[in-house]
Amino acid sequence: MRKLLLAIMIAAPLMASACNTIAGVGRDVGAVGDAVSKTAEEAK
Repeated sequence: MRKLLLAIMIAAPLMASACNTIAGVGRDVGAVGDAVSKTAEEAK
């Protein structure tokens, strides 16, 4: 039981930081997509 509690205490912050990282990557990819769309519109 003690090992399980320790594992949860270690894993929880790692999982939370992974979610933040994935959200950040999603925003970055969206920003790149917006920039590409804007450049394509300007090139018409």
